[in-house]
Amino acid sequence: MHFKWNYQSPTQEEKKAAESLGSKMGISPALAQILIKRGIATEPAAKRFFRPQLGDLINPFLMKDMDVAVERLNDAMGRKERILVYGDYDVDGCTAVALVYKFLLQFYSNIDYYIPDRYEEGYGVSKKGIDYAHETGVKLIIILDCGIKAIEEIAYAKSLGIDFIICDHHVPDEVMPNAVAILNPKRDDDTYPFKHLCGCGVGFKFMQGFAKNNGIPFSQLIPLLDFVAVSIAADLVPVTDENRILAYHGLKQINQNPTIGLKAIIDICGLSGRELSMSDIVFKIGPRINASGRMENGKESVDLLIEKDYNVASDKARHINEYNEQRKDIDKQMTEEANQIVARIESQKRHSSIVLYDENWKKGVIGIVASRLTEIYIRPTVVLTRDGEFATGSARSVAGFDVYSAIKSCRDLLLNFGGHTYAAGLTLRWTDVPEFRRRFQKYVEEHIQPRQTEAILDIDAVIDFKDITRKMHNDLKRFGPFGPNNQKPLFCTIGVYDFGTSKVVGRDQEHIKLELVDSKSNNVMNGIAFGQSASARYIKSKRSFDIAYTIEDNVFKHNDVQLQIEDIRPTEDEQFE
Repeated sequence: MHFKWNYQSPTQEEKKAAESLGSKMGISPALAQILIKRGIATEPAAKRFFRPQLGDLINPFLMKDMDVAVERLNDAMGRKERILVYGDYDVDGCTAVALVYKFLLQFYSNIDYYIPDRYEEGYGVSKKGIDYAHETGVKLIIILDCGIKAIEEIAYAKSLGIDFIICDHHVPDEVMPNAVAILNPKRDDDTYPFKHLCGCGVGFKFMQGFAKNNGIPFSQLIPLLDFVAVSIAADLVPVTDENRILAYHGLKQINQNPTIGLKAIIDICGLSGRELSMSDIVFKIGPRINASGRMENGKESVDLLIEKDYNVASDKARHINEYNEQRKDIDKQMTEEANQIVARIESQKRHSSIVLYDENWKKGVIGIVASRLTEIYIRPTVVLTRDGEFATGSARSVAGFDVYSAIKSCRDLLLNFGGHTYAAGLTLRWTDVPEFRRRFQKYVEEHIQPRQTEAILDIDAVIDFKDITRKMHNDLKRFGPFGPNNQKPLFCTIGVYDFGTSKVVGRDQEHIKLELVDSKSNNVMNGIAFGQSASARYIKSKRSFDIAYTIEDNVFKHNDVQLQIEDIRPTEDEQFE
């Protein structure tokens, strides 16, 4: 992939501000400049950024309907009503159900949980789930990470004498379900200061409100923050403001004392014994929690997350790990098939979006395939498969483009849809897929900006190897947790050379293991460039080149750092675009 490198050199005024802030915070001017670029320009703001405090979490009762939701939950407990905690089958839904169920179970025993079957019931509130609730005597359903569009289903539940409290973060329609309470910061009539909570985050705020109302110490919620961190990482919500506080303390919990179910997953991933990051959740932990819902039933993931016995949890973790291996095989096959289809389409005309339909693709994996195609082709992508009389699918988007609005523009063709800016789901008649493709692509053509379909690397700072010290790396770690809107800083060094020992590695010789020197110091830096073996010949030619990279721990050499190189290009190329 050919990247454009984007870097804005700081002005003299910005350099002075960075030197001042760096001196006050005891960090290098380069790191201080990155803070300022991210809107953290004062010493108090930098201290809050580096030391997120649970005391700075927003008052849950600022969320609309929180008082009503807490009152209804209190009433249910007082009347000994049966409560059902119901959630989506993905990571966000499963962690949310595990958190709410596990917390309430400490105070109330007449409670159950439910995850719908992706293949039998589909997304969100199902009639089968409501019937199960009715048959088991449930009077209150707390629904997490879905429900904001379940108007008919919640009306049906109401006719059976079942109330709903909705805890969702997906974009609501103009008309919302007739629930007792709807907790969703994206409501137009909600003034809650932070709009980007994940579903598990909304569930956590509900439990925070419940605890506050009932005099339960906040400390009893802290052990459940690991679920929130997993959800924030896996659902790719912005790691800023309240999410950053929750992720920071949730990661701390994961690393110091994870719940038994998560500990079993960590062990099965081979991650035990080292400090875990948000990337470990995104690429290792999250996919395994997701796997049971993709291949069979997400309830198995909740069973694991709330398990109290490590030996039992370990068996369950091995089981969902098997699901994950199956998922990877199917994912690889479907992505290859999808790439072949795109290649055929591209030979005819390049579109600004991709819409693919294959009735044989597995419904539980199409979201992953959509994500992969979006990464490869840098275009909004919808992947659909047949589900009986309907087509069901997942959409993923590129930075800055609202795929939810694109799908909403075709709403007269859709039987159901939901989501947010970068990810959405939809259902329509399979006979309407060609018309949906035409209209979706037309909307994208008219609204997407050229920059949004380009592979751009935004460079945070240009530095030399002599700037990369152990202290600098330790300071850099304090910028985490990393994720959307708080990405790991990307550095550039101009004019580096092969030290003479760089080599191609990997099963298919696709990566380069590098030892580099730059033109301004004698420091030798280790690096790894994944999937960039095409640059190996140039590197070995003894000519200089520029690198864009992040700075990582070298897991094989204690107290050493390694450059993870995102792109390599000859020094004589144009410096920045």
